[in-house]
Amino acid sequence: MTICSVIHAIEEFAPRALQESYDNAGLQAGDATNSCSGALLTLDITEQTVREAEECGCNLIISHHPLLFKGVKTISPATPVGRILMEAIRRNITLYSAHTNLDNAHGGVSHRMAQKLGLTDVTVLQPQADGISGSGCVGRVMPTTLADMIKRVKEAFGCQAVRYCGNEEAVVEKVALCGGSGAFLIEEAVAAGAQLYITGDVKYHDFTGFAHQIAVIDAGHYETEQCVKEIFSSLLVQRFPDLKVVISATDKNVIKYK
Repeated sequence: MTICSVIHAIEEFAPRALQESYDNAGLQAGDATNSCSGALLTLDITEQTVREAEECGCNLIISHHPLLFKGVKTISPATPVGRILMEAIRRNITLYSAHTNLDNAHGGVSHRMAQKLGLTDVTVLQPQADGISGSGCVGRVMPTTLADMIKRVKEAFGCQAVRYCGNEEAVVEKVALCGGSGAFLIEEAVAAGAQLYITGDVKYHDFTGFAHQIAVIDAGHYETEQCVKEIFSSLLVQRFPDLKVVISATDKNVIKYK
């Protein structure tokens, strides 16, 4: 199969038309007409993942975060992006990203988060015009406490620690969430009647501005989006049973906790 056919399968699930206007999902570098020897799945494209792909015999790297997110005026070894591009091109490795289109797709990042937390009656928190795709999810859990939900979140997403606001003994029945940087949806979560909102990259004033209305858990950007590799993997293994699919072992969170 060609790299194009692999990309087509991903974009059938998460059409690029679903991406936000600021985004740059899609082919980042390389020749998509080449035959695909294997796909390495990662959250971010780094120099380490490029070397790992070559060592694994994969000539395609599929990431969530686009390598080329902002304009690039010069490609040289002087910058990390330049080094990654030069190494990928030299090794004939194609780079592809599915970002906010995967966030907004039905069954995408937030839906997978909801599944991992055992939410039921899940719907889109901020639907697009079709009513099916959109940002975030909201669903239900059997009545439990915020303290229990904190434990669930840490276990489901492999969090060493979380930041949160709210009464740990308060009862939670309705949960809203969004993978990555989802603080922009806190107001939507309140309007949906959720007692808890789970996301990443929550600022101090997001906590203080909504603490009297809803409990908020910041589980981390990296941690809430790790499930993208599961989404890519299940999609590709089902569509292409003979394709080598490797989940990156070098994709690490650069943020440390003590």
